[in-house]
Amino acid sequence: MERHDIVPVHLAVQAMRDNGYRNTAYAVAELIDNSIQASAQNVELLLAEKTITLSKNDVQRLHEIAILDDGKGMDEKTLRMSLQFGNGTNLNSTSEESIGRFGMGLPASSISQCTKVEVWSWQTGADNAFYTYLDINKINSLELSEIPKPIKKKIPEVYKKTSKNFGKTGTLIVWSNLDRILWKTADPLIKNSEFIIGRLYRKFIEKDKVSIRMVAFNYDNPKDIKIDKEALPNDPGYLMKKTSCPKPFDKTSMFEKDGETQEIFIKYRGKEHKVKLTFSLAKLEARIQDSEKSSGWLVNGKTPSSNVNPGSTDHGAHAKKNQGVSVVRANRELDLDDGWITQYDGTDRWWGVEISFPPGLDDIFGVTNNKQSASNFREIAQTEIKEILKNEQSYISFLHELEEDEDSKIELIRIAKIINDRLSNLRKRIDAQTANVRSEKNERHIRKDLLQNASTVITARANEGHTGTTDLQLSKESEAERKKEIKDVMNADGDVPASIIDQVIEEILKKGFRIEFEYGDVGNSNFFDVKLKAGTIFIKLNISHPAYPNLIEVLDKDVDGANIDLLKERLIKARDGMKLLLIAWARYEDEVDGVQRTRLQDVRHDWGKIARKFLEKD
Repeated sequence: MERHDIVPVHLAVQAMRDNGYRNTAYAVAELIDNSIQASAQNVELLLAEKTITLSKNDVQRLHEIAILDDGKGMDEKTLRMSLQFGNGTNLNSTSEESIGRFGMGLPASSISQCTKVEVWSWQTGADNAFYTYLDINKINSLELSEIPKPIKKKIPEVYKKTSKNFGKTGTLIVWSNLDRILWKTADPLIKNSEFIIGRLYRKFIEKDKVSIRMVAFNYDNPKDIKIDKEALPNDPGYLMKKTSCPKPFDKTSMFEKDGETQEIFIKYRGKEHKVKLTFSLAKLEARIQDSEKSSGWLVNGKTPSSNVNPGSTDHGAHAKKNQGVSVVRANRELDLDDGWITQYDGTDRWWGVEISFPPGLDDIFGVTNNKQSASNFREIAQTEIKEILKNEQSYISFLHELEEDEDSKIELIRIAKIINDRLSNLRKRIDAQTANVRSEKNERHIRKDLLQNASTVITARANEGHTGTTDLQLSKESEAERKKEIKDVMNADGDVPASIIDQVIEEILKKGFRIEFEYGDVGNSNFFDVKLKAGTIFIKLNISHPAYPNLIEVLDKDVDGANIDLLKERLIKARDGMKLLLIAWARYEDEVDGVQRTRLQDVRHDWGKIARKFLEKD
């Protein structure tokens, strides 16, 4: 009788080849999921190359890709089931530890890269391995309509010779007829796989729960091994030690944790689930470089000619490839969501955010069956919802709508709001780091006479009888007391490098400077704040105030390499920014009543007289 299947098997399988795996490394990761799920302690990625002739030239090309593990292995029934689409032993599992769930990993990832996948698995020694396979070409020609019944079959000698982990139990998966792999040779595949796999499984590798070995060898001569290395953890939050991050942060963390890990509890389908949010920020030494080598700060009284941008360093380039919010499910990363970064701003490489959730919240987060994304969470960062999060009133209204509709994603929106607000704060602190370093390079060394001249005017006014609070401090406080107060002020926000603090102390205590500029978020609408400490006037410019980018930052930027048109544009912007500040003051006087206006006019008059003194001296 003629069959009329709802979906012809050969057409369905062909369509499944286009299942959305980003590249070969992500497809390999699906097999590693299975290994970890099977309690494997050792996993090997074995890449077999062969010499072929192309255009009369002999070249190396990948011939087969294999994954070997020392997990608990599979019996005949489970082995056959493992190659079925949508079947498996962990379907619908919501265990906190369960990486798998969808039953699509092994067959779907395999056929996305090759036309034939073979599986050997054993529970009583590798010599007793059962074997079965999936062959796309045979399915297309209608020779194969079901998974072949497993048979006893010897493991290929080539993998016995190159592997180290053939134990009493385990599984070997071999891909051949590699028609869809992105990288044609072993070198780039291992390089990219190490970065991606090291990130996806960083928590397992760091805690020694699994070791992932990567080997490239000659198929015809297995003893000819080109590459043999273990994947290192790759932490986008840069809080781990001993990672793939380049020196000097290969053995120490490059970021610092920003506050405690935040725990959020979500009730869903009768159970309470915990979501964890971890934030991190680059250490100052990662962003400012070594002052003895490349920072552009004073070294033995001279400014080095070279000035290295931390973003162009090896560790800066590594961080650029790890930009985004790391979405982690059951300790395995699903996605590095780049929807939260601003493409035009390279400083986003200097913060880290990790959101971790259990499989029980898969439906809320929108976990895809290839485990490469949490689609509902990603949607927030890539739609107008992200803009709503920035406006408190719009956010509250949006939240009310979700509550009325009893939308299950409401908790996801709340989490996104927390991330959005914390990112805003992290970016401000990164800007403050940048501004303080720029001040160190430009203001102190290029125009240090400005601070000296201003200090001279302050001293002169004190001698004329215009005594200020800092003058009284200067006469009463010891050098030790002043040194401690200076450190306290400069360390208040943690945005000033230690070398700058040491230099400020030197200039204030030894050279008699009475003024110091800082940059940061002052937490209010002031353009600047003033602190009177240690006989010194500390002026903190508010990087969150619109006047900062329009007046200060535009002038602080380095001029080396800038063309005339760009310099003109910056000067015009600064001029207009200054005029707008004056307009704002004038409108302020316009809006107050007569008595207060008179007081403001007196303040403007007195301030103008003092300003004349400073500007004339400068």
